[in-house]
Amino acid sequence: MFSSLNPRLSRRNAIKALAASGLVSASPKPLHANASIESAVAAISTYLESLRKIDGGYAWPGQVKAHLTPAYYAIGCYRALGIEPPKKTSLIDFVWANHPYDVWKRSSRRYIFDYQQIQALAWLGEDVSSFAEKLLSLEKPRGYNKRYETGGNPHFEAEVRHFNSCRVCGLPQPAPVFEEFMQIRRRENGSYNTIPAADGGDGNILNTWFALDALETIGLETDKKSALIRWIRDCQLPNGGFTHQPKPEMGDIDDVAYTWAALRSLAHLGSEATDQGACLSYLHSLFNYDGGFADRPGWHSNPMATYYALESLSVLGAGQLSSIKRPVRKKQKALPAGLKVFSVQIESHGQGSPLETVALAKALGIHLWGAKNAKPGWREEVARLAAADRVPVKFFLADEEYGSLIRIPGMGTYSHIADIMAPAEADIGPSLAKAGPVSWSEFKERRLKPLHAAQGQLNWQFGVHEDVIRLFLDDSLDKPGYSAISTFHFGNIDFATSEPFLHRWRGQIPYIALQDAHGIEPWWFCDQTEGMRTLFLGTEPTWEAWLKALEKNWVAAVRHDYRTHYQTWIHSPSEEITEFITDRELDWRWWDNPNIGRPMVSLVAIRPEDKFEAGVPNTGVALRVRVAHRNSNHGHLKTPLAEFLRLSVNGKQVETDLISVSDTRNPELLVDQYRLYQLPRNAASVTAVAEIRDLSTSQIVRQSIEVTV
Repeated sequence: MFSSLNPRLSRRNAIKALAASGLVSASPKPLHANASIESAVAAISTYLESLRKIDGGYAWPGQVKAHLTPAYYAIGCYRALGIEPPKKTSLIDFVWANHPYDVWKRSSRRYIFDYQQIQALAWLGEDVSSFAEKLLSLEKPRGYNKRYETGGNPHFEAEVRHFNSCRVCGLPQPAPVFEEFMQIRRRENGSYNTIPAADGGDGNILNTWFALDALETIGLETDKKSALIRWIRDCQLPNGGFTHQPKPEMGDIDDVAYTWAALRSLAHLGSEATDQGACLSYLHSLFNYDGGFADRPGWHSNPMATYYALESLSVLGAGQLSSIKRPVRKKQKALPAGLKVFSVQIESHGQGSPLETVALAKALGIHLWGAKNAKPGWREEVARLAAADRVPVKFFLADEEYGSLIRIPGMGTYSHIADIMAPAEADIGPSLAKAGPVSWSEFKERRLKPLHAAQGQLNWQFGVHEDVIRLFLDDSLDKPGYSAISTFHFGNIDFATSEPFLHRWRGQIPYIALQDAHGIEPWWFCDQTEGMRTLFLGTEPTWEAWLKALEKNWVAAVRHDYRTHYQTWIHSPSEEITEFITDRELDWRWWDNPNIGRPMVSLVAIRPEDKFEAGVPNTGVALRVRVAHRNSNHGHLKTPLAEFLRLSVNGKQVETDLISVSDTRNPELLVDQYRLYQLPRNAASVTAVAEIRDLSTSQIVRQSIEVTV
C-alpha cells in the first residue's frame, strides 16, 4: 500500500513527515477506503494498465511509446487510490531510464521532467538522494529565451518545481532568490502568475497552487489568505468545475486541472469550494466508460486528467468514488462512405527548385503542398510545372509570419504564434508582424477575421508554458482561433513528447505535422519531407476537403524515419481514425512501398529563364544532377545516401563539373551541391541518363530525361 499524509497534521509535523517520506505536502487520504468503491477502482486500474507498454512504462492513449509524464501520472493515480501499481520492478526501471531531456535540450520543461522523475521514484519507494548534487547546483531561476517570450520570464511551474524536487530529496530550501522570484509574482489578491505583479494582469490558478505548495516546503504562509480564498472561490463556474481565474477574457472554460489546483489550494488554506456538491458532480461527470477520467465532460480519457480527478476527489473526501457511476458506452458514429486518405505537407519549401519540388511531390504522393513564405512567382511556377507534367498536387500558402507578437496579461508577450495556411491566391489581409504586441482579441479581429474570410486557418506551432498554451488552445475550441496543433516538426522529433500536455486536446483539435521548412532547396530538406506528413480523409484532395477534414477532425500526423528508429508514430484523434488510415497504408506509406518513395537522384534540364533554379546557364540548356543526402534541420548536407557514378548523353558518358555552395555564416557547412553539364549548342533532341548507387542497397539507380535543345 502507498501511505498518505493526514491533511489534519500540523504544518510543522507535516513538514517533518515530508522530509522523511518525500511525499506531496498535505496529501489527501487514499480513495480506496471501503468495499463500495471496489468496482470503480478496478475499472480505473484496468484503464491505466491498458496504457502499459512492454518496457514497463505507461503511454498516452493511442501511442506506441511509453513516456515519463503519463508514467508519473499513472503512479500518482495508484497512490491516490491507496494501492501499489502492478509490475512495480519494471516500472521503477522505466522511470530511472526514461527522462525525456534528450528530446529537446533547450526546453525548460526538462526541469518539470526532473521533478516528475524524482517524485515518481520516491512514490515507488526508491532512494532519490543521487539527484541532490544536481539540485543543489541550481543557484537561481533560469531565464527563458526572449525569442519566444520578449520579457524572458521563466516558466513559472518549471522554477517552483525546484522546491518540490528539493523537498522530495530531503534537501535544504532553495536559495532565497527562488523565494524572491515567487514573491514578486504575487498579486494583491494573493494569486500568482508568470510575470511580476508590477507588470499587470491577474493570477492563474495553476501557478497559484504551485506557489502555495512550494512555499509550504519552506514553512511560509500567505498573508493574503482571505482575499485569496475569495479569488479561488470566484473561479468556480455554474457547472461545478473551476476555470483559471475569475471571469477571464481568454480561455473561459472549466477544466479538471484548474479544479484540482483550486481544491488543493482551498484545502491548503483551510477552506473549501463554495458549492462542494456541484464540484463533486462535475468530477463524476468526467468519468468515462473506459475507466479513465477526462479533462472536460465528454472528452477522451487520459492519465493526466485521471490523476487530477482522483486527487480532487481525495480532497473532497476518501469515499467520493462510492457514488460514481460508470457511463454507458456510446456507439461510435460511422465514418461516411467513400472517404479516402490524402496527404498534405504543411510549411514545406516555398523556394528553391520548382522542378525538384514537383518531382518530390510526385514521388512521395503528396496531394497538397503548403509552401512556406514563398518567393513571388514561385507558387505559380510550381503549379504550372505540375499541370504540364500532370502531377496531381495542389500548392497553397502556408506561411510563418515572423515577428507577430501576442500579449497576455499576467503571462507575458509571445512569438511563434502566427502560422497560417490559405488557398494559394487568397486575399488573407496583412500580417501583424510589424504591428508590435497586440492582445489576443486584437489578433483575432485584425488577423484571424480576414484570414478566415479567405478560407484560411491558423496552426499552433509550439510553446513550453503549459499555462499559456491552455489559454490559446482552449479559447480556440468554440471561437475563432487555432485549427490544428503541431506535433512532428523539423526541429523537434515530436512536440507532443517534449510538451506532453498537448495530449489533452486529443479528439478536440486536430494534430498535424508542421514541416517548417529551412534551407534554400527542397532537395536538401528531404529527410523531413519524406519523414513526416499529415494525412486527412476526404473524397478528393482539394482545399475544401482539407477544411472539412479539419472541421470533422479526420486528420492524423504521421512520422516514420531514422529519428523514430523507423517506427511509425501517429497522432490521431481516435482509434477509429488510426485504424482507417492504417487499413489503407499502401495508399500513403512512403517506406517499403513500390509506388511511393524518396528519389535518390534528381536529373533536370535547366534554361536561362528558369530563375528559381540553381546553376542556370547564360544560354542554351544545362543538365543538373543532385544525389540524396541526409540533411541537417536547416538544410545542410550531411551523410550521402547515394554515390554519383556517371552522366550519359545519347549513350556517351560526359564530364560534369561539381559545384559546392558553402553556408555564408559557416563555410564548413554545405547548403548545396550538384553536378552540371552544358549541352553543346549544336545538340538537338537528346536522351540524358544519370546513374547512381544507392548506398543502403548497393543497387544501381538510373534516371533518364528527354531534352529538346
